Amino acid sequence: MTTTFEAVPSGRTPSPIEPLPHQLLAVLGQHRMASTGQIHDLLRPGTARQTVSTPLNKLRREGLVDYTVLPQSNRSRAWYLTGEGARLVRDFPALRGRPPYPITSATAASLKTPHTLTVVRTHLAFVADARRRGDEHGHLDWTPEVSHPLSDGEKIITDAVMYYTLIGEDQRTKLRAFVEVDRTTMSSERLALKLIEYARLWAYEPQPVGRSRARQSVVPGAVWLRWYPVFPRVLFVLTGASRYVLGNRINDLQAMVAQHPLVGTLARQVPLGAAVLDDLELKGPTGDVWVPLAGGEPRPWTEL
Repeated sequence: MTTTFEAVPSGRTPSPIEPLPHQLLAVLGQHRMASTGQIHDLLRPGTARQTVSTPLNKLRREGLVDYTVLPQSNRSRAWYLTGEGARLVRDFPALRGRPPYPITSATAASLKTPHTLTVVRTHLAFVADARRRGDEHGHLDWTPEVSHPLSDGEKIITDAVMYYTLIGEDQRTKLRAFVEVDRTTMSSERLALKLIEYARLWAYEPQPVGRSRARQSVVPGAVWLRWYPVFPRVLFVLTGASRYVLGNRINDLQAMVAQHPLVGTLARQVPLGAAVLDDLELKGPTGDVWVPLAGGEPRPWTEL
């Protein structure tokens, strides 16, 4: 079996050999927050909910995790690491270099809950599809809140970077994607401006400044080559409004591709697509649910 690299290696699905409490802490360290049901679906699908709720409660008694009660949810819980838990997972091999950002109170947690849990919900759609297809995409193959530098000291923070490995009969294809989750909380124009930021990241080549900088060993080329062998595709996942409103927002993303010169150049080199979160959950991300932002009929995200 050969391997094709459209990105770098992805991880694996949860192993029952690794202790479940370790996995629970790693999931919360990676995703910042997740509901009991989401953690269950990520780590132990097909088992009783108590399989994860019992060790979560034990970790809470040990002062490593805490929760906030979700509104209008029959007292469902969203879990997060305490300061002590964040310090502990900092040394986990899979999370080294990941800023901890501990949540300091239930009030702070409640402010982060809507967006954070929607991002996890998006991840779960890809996880479920990968399990059904036999692809590789596990609980740590999704890194939220990833920052990349732009020119003039600015930066772009993507909602998540996704790692995914397609498994064929005689080939493994490794993909990456920048994922933007839109809950219709910003204007449609501001959402479309994200495409300009990704186009700037794609084009940005930092220049050495001064003699001391020039003597350093600097890898030439675009800044993104420091992390990715191929620029990740850009996926917009929309929710939080009617089909009509979400359709208009997708139209505005397509208009940005058509009208902005740098974004148009990006679209000729990098796959760009948008989909409705409900469709991802109903038909799977490899269904014909992604609208290509450069034009064309809906298709799987892998075929944009």
